[in-house]
Amino acid sequence: MRRDAHPARPGGRPAYNPGAFKEMTMSDREVMEYDVVTVGAGPAGLSFAMRLKQLRPELSVCVIEKASAVGAHILSGAVIEPQPLDELLPGWRDNPPPVCVPAGDDEFWLLSKTGGRKLPVPPGMRNHGNFIVSLGALCAWLAPQAEALGVEIFPGFAAAEPVFDESGAVAGVRIGDMGIARDGSHKPGYTQGIDIRAKVTVLAEGARGHLTKQLVKRFGLDRDSDPQGYSIGIKELWQLPSGRTKPGRIVHSFGWPADNRTYGGSFVYHLENDQVAIGYVSGLDYEDPRYQPYEAFQQWKNHPKMKALLEGGNILSAGARAIVTGGYQSLPKVEMPGALLIGDTAGLLNVPKVKGTHQAFRSGMLAAEHLVTSDLSPAGWDARLRASPAMSELRKVRNIKPAFKKGLWFGLFNAAWETVTGGRSPWTLRNKADWSSLEKIGHYESPKRDYVDRTLPPRDRLAGVYFAATEHDEDQPVHLHVLDPQICVTRCAEEYANPCTRFCPAAVYEIVEDGAGKRLQINAANCVHCKTCDIKDPYQIINWVTPEGGSGPNYQNL
Repeated sequence: MRRDAHPARPGGRPAYNPGAFKEMTMSDREVMEYDVVTVGAGPAGLSFAMRLKQLRPELSVCVIEKASAVGAHILSGAVIEPQPLDELLPGWRDNPPPVCVPAGDDEFWLLSKTGGRKLPVPPGMRNHGNFIVSLGALCAWLAPQAEALGVEIFPGFAAAEPVFDESGAVAGVRIGDMGIARDGSHKPGYTQGIDIRAKVTVLAEGARGHLTKQLVKRFGLDRDSDPQGYSIGIKELWQLPSGRTKPGRIVHSFGWPADNRTYGGSFVYHLENDQVAIGYVSGLDYEDPRYQPYEAFQQWKNHPKMKALLEGGNILSAGARAIVTGGYQSLPKVEMPGALLIGDTAGLLNVPKVKGTHQAFRSGMLAAEHLVTSDLSPAGWDARLRASPAMSELRKVRNIKPAFKKGLWFGLFNAAWETVTGGRSPWTLRNKADWSSLEKIGHYESPKRDYVDRTLPPRDRLAGVYFAATEHDEDQPVHLHVLDPQICVTRCAEEYANPCTRFCPAAVYEIVEDGAGKRLQINAANCVHCKTCDIKDPYQIINWVTPEGGSGPNYQNL
């Protein structure tokens, strides 16, 4: 059918108008056909689509994005290395994105409860020549430039499942139906989702992608790799009283409030206009079933150094997102019949650098170049990525994050060794699934947290959800599927004391007791799409699926 059936929005972006799809195919669903469909309008997906159109303008390329607008679900630190962006858009510095501050001073701190020690900045964390950006704003800035090249971008399109051809190869994606009530009935505005079919499907969903998870299992892409590892990053954007910030200053810390057995660290990025981006990252390989990543973040904010910076300021935006941290040894095979993986979907973040955007750009552009030379065949993409500088970078630091599983001080010693040797150790430390590291309540003695009284906002997780501006129609199917809810009030309550009520940063999961007894209540409208529950649940019975297109957080400059 015709792709120009969409009327244009102001600015040239196509609008989703189900009534415009009149032609039918042999399928029982309406179909749009492209040469390439890309799932996810993050840095990897957009850079891929742009490079492909730069090299082969005649190809039809679309990017679908589950958020209501490009950038609305994007959350990252973020300090970026600009070289890949220089290659993609050579003149970008003359017209930079709206949040773009040249990196200035670097600081690196080891915190105690009441103070800290300033340490030398590790080589990989030195940011001279880099830029502090809002990754969401960067992607929103890239989108019209992609459209100017002929890329069609459809925000509000949630890819619910992959589509396969007769041979079993990926042949595109199916967009989720709109207007389904919580009980499964069709509401007055019901619209059946369309199939977007393509010669090749490029998955750029970010960490723990919903479709990627299915396809990795279907094609056994992780058969020869370690389980993927993750952290959860929780971030806030603050407006501070005049004169407190030094635009370009970059501060990282570790230590308190994390204990020596829990991987954790923070960032503070000074922006222009008296704004500061702050965040705390907790490794999801933590053992303590009572650990609360959100509370660790709030505790860190009340450290004397942070409190003096933030007091009297206001939160502008807040959110959370899983970060892929498995690295070199957890990279799955990144090609399959009809599709390929790029960016964080593949697992390319460099943990010691605390950066992944340059890897997303690199892999997106390299994938486009591969498809041009292979006549749109994914075959050979895995070998090409593994032979690229992106993979060489990951191999050099492959042992740094896994060593912290043995404790803070061993991890620091190992990081120094790996840095000095350039990652030439003759061994590779292994990763295991994050959910498997959680200890049972009766087998683990939680450390003394030594937490402080906190007074900075927000007062709790529900108040924090407000600053994510998350929106879900209350009367839509719950998108957090618990395969056996009975486990939650029996085995999980006894063995782990329901860790989902603590690891979720948005208070989605709640154990309630009423006349019918104990039950798990899922407050799905709170969800910020961080994917932590899908990763850390010790029974692996929580399955995150896409809600109705356009639902979820609406981050501003995160």
